[in-house]
Amino acid sequence: MHRFWLIILLVVTLSCGCREERLQVMVRDNVINAGYLGNGVEWDPYDEAPSWGSPVSDEDWEKLFSRLDEMRPGFVRCMINSPFLYYDDGKFDRERNSASILKLLGYCKSHGIDVIYGEFNPPDWSMKGDQEWVKMSVAYLDWLVNAKGLDCIRHFIIFNEPDGDWASTNGDYAFWKSMMLRFHEEMGKYPGLREKVSLAGPDVVVEYRNPASAYDAPGWVSASAGELDDIIGLYDIHAYPGQHQVRSGDFAKLLGEFKVPEGKKLVLGEAGYKYWREEDAALQARCDSLAARHPFTSGADSQMLCGEYFYGLDLALLSMEVMNSGLSGMALWMLDDAMHSQGDSGKADDLKVWGLWNILGEEVFSDASLEDPKPAFHTWSLMCRYFPRGCNILKVEAPQAEGIRLAAAEKDGRRTLAAVNYSGRDCVLDIDMPLSAARCYLCSEGLPLREQKAGRRVSLPSRSFILLTDMD
Repeated sequence: MHRFWLIILLVVTLSCGCREERLQVMVRDNVINAGYLGNGVEWDPYDEAPSWGSPVSDEDWEKLFSRLDEMRPGFVRCMINSPFLYYDDGKFDRERNSASILKLLGYCKSHGIDVIYGEFNPPDWSMKGDQEWVKMSVAYLDWLVNAKGLDCIRHFIIFNEPDGDWASTNGDYAFWKSMMLRFHEEMGKYPGLREKVSLAGPDVVVEYRNPASAYDAPGWVSASAGELDDIIGLYDIHAYPGQHQVRSGDFAKLLGEFKVPEGKKLVLGEAGYKYWREEDAALQARCDSLAARHPFTSGADSQMLCGEYFYGLDLALLSMEVMNSGLSGMALWMLDDAMHSQGDSGKADDLKVWGLWNILGEEVFSDASLEDPKPAFHTWSLMCRYFPRGCNILKVEAPQAEGIRLAAAEKDGRRTLAAVNYSGRDCVLDIDMPLSAARCYLCSEGLPLREQKAGRRVSLPSRSFILLTDMD
């Protein structure tokens, strides 16, 4: 009778697909990507908040700092809109509305966080080639770096996404190149500035091709490398792939098209997910439905599912593809819903919703719960904290398993292994990796973050993320 019930149990288990998969995982010492710059965030200085009637309060700054303490981003991308800051109806006023950017950069400096700083566009599009803007922009940069001592700024972006038809440059590579040279020349007029800050570029968008442009995104990078490498300190691109595209492995193949000169680094300066591709139609329909009912966004340039649990899994997966493909960093677009309105209009009735919270939820939007971290905060914080700046990405050997991805790193003799399981089945990982005093973190649906027992064998439930580490 006992044997009969064992047979019945086996049949039921197999018929319902409930078997637990085992995966042998070996983390080798082979370095596949050296000197990783880290995972980080786009953290812009709340330029519009004063026009919404509520600058960020001291209490909210402390809340932000506490969360950034937990996250420990490897780097921050910080972009400004000059009409809300130094440019006031044709006049240059470096002190104007400067409290937030000084506070933000002050935190980065005190915590050793490198900053990629820049301007989305000139104060007015008619000024895109105006030398007066070049002078104001560089004078403001020098004021931040030298006068205020905020030398955490390491790289400078002069135009956001210059390949775009939404940018003042409208894809004109030759014009952008000429402006890069003019900015570099102007920076040379300030003692020590070019030694502390280099230009970053070209800041173009993966998979996008402006009909007015001479190049697609890989072409922009290639042309920049061939003609401007002596003044470019960091290469950066932006990417907004689809869920199916990343999970299928197709996105990693796209990253292989981007080549930079030996000794230089390439990062994703902005990254997130968009669902316009046919395979993601169901996700796009959910986004559209949420946007139609949302009180303060049209959803036109928002990720309405960024508060869903699965989005955190997908962000971790995206950064794994970046690390394993040889790029040197990824900045999440974006940290906070309170940073931008559509078109940076200065109005709070149509936000760009992409963030890990909305720090002005109570003050501007009358909903204190909006200030709570979304689930993605936990997975992204782990990917930032335990794949730190300067780590080496290691080779991971494991049988191919659908829906499971892995990445590992080493720094100063300590290691991290991260795994995402976006499949519908549970898995057990048998791990061969030297660790001492390891910790294991699990993020699963309904339980954003918990620490569990670490060992050579760990459970990886369906639709979950784990991170095993002996780093501090």
